[in-house]
Amino acid sequence: MNTPDTTTTTTVPQWPVPTTAPAHDPALFARAMRDMRLTWRARGILAELTTGYTPGQGPTVSELVSLTRDDRLAAEGRDAFRKAVGELRTLGYLSPDATTASGVGERLVVDLAPAAGARMIPQRYGHSAFTDGS
Repeated sequence: MNTPDTTTTTTVPQWPVPTTAPAHDPALFARAMRDMRLTWRARGILAELTTGYTPGQGPTVSELVSLTRDDRLAAEGRDAFRKAVGELRTLGYLSPDATTASGVGERLVVDLAPAAGARMIPQRYGHSAFTDGS
């Protein structure tokens, strides 16, 4: 005899899917994604927050941190997420939205200006921007 699934489900926050391209400078975004001052985790968070959310529609820090391990498919923990957000804030990539400066459920404003001073991997001699793998 089959019994119905009695597993409870939690409501996972849903953020709007961007309908327009992000308004940031693509060259600065590329530099930010290669900024060696940032961990891979911090770069991932920065990429998520620059994906074209309209003002006030992006996830808050509290919403992102509150996702359970199941919601995140067992990704990194909350402390790791907080540390990565701290990296981004320290370097100036993220700052609190002035309307939520209390820090409770704060939305963060992305600023890619720090990418102008990004620490990049030096190009190795003999390599070009385009390689065919040979």
